Amino acid sequence: MGLAKRIGKSEGLRGLLCWLGSLYIRLAYATGRWQVVGGETANRLWDQGQPFILAFWHGRILMMPKVWRGTVPIHMLISQHRDGQLIARTVSHFGIDTVAGSSTRGGTAALRSMLKFLKSGECVGITPDGPKGPRMRASGGIVNVARMAGVPILPATFATSRRRLLGSWDRFAVALPFSRGVFVWGDAITVPKTATAEELDALRLAVEAGLNAITVEADRRVGQGTPEPADWPDEGRGEE
Repeated sequence: MGLAKRIGKSEGLRGLLCWLGSLYIRLAYATGRWQVVGGETANRLWDQGQPFILAFWHGRILMMPKVWRGTVPIHMLISQHRDGQLIARTVSHFGIDTVAGSSTRGGTAALRSMLKFLKSGECVGITPDGPKGPRMRASGGIVNVARMAGVPILPATFATSRRRLLGSWDRFAVALPFSRGVFVWGDAITVPKTATAEELDALRLAVEAGLNAITVEADRRVGQGTPEPADWPDEGRGEE
């Protein structure tokens, strides 16, 4: 039996893998020299106890637990796929709760949960290109959640001077220890409750452009290049 199948069938192996993953994140952070750029809005909202949606690309998920203020509750939207559940168990070691599902496909229960958390004053994290891409392209789910909950979207990302980019669909960035690292926050994006379909699509593109801009900026600050966003398939561009 292959290693992937053994991990999938063994609760103990999955737990060990996720624990080791959390230790690696702590190691990469502890041995790095980190800078935060543009975090004023996030700090203000945290200080005021105001909820918002944290938006970040799937390929930059590894170090995102370390951009978050540990005393503030957050619930990350994670797919029900096996890979999503491994991510969920890994981030749980940082006190981060998860919501299983998708913001756009078959995610009615997940949507209800996210709206409940946001309306009760807690934050939610969403990867607008997850769980399967296209890479660095935002689907429409995130702006619809923001519209219904009446909360802003804050883009964020990270980059490191030493890294490995995996060959996965999202070009997953693995931060290496002893790096110069940077977390970059973008401008808040507000979605009016009365937004039309055309306005929602424009705001979706604003989320996408904002995330791509700060990803390029983060990589530039540590001397790295940025993967190109993937093309949309012919059948749609972020439609529900």
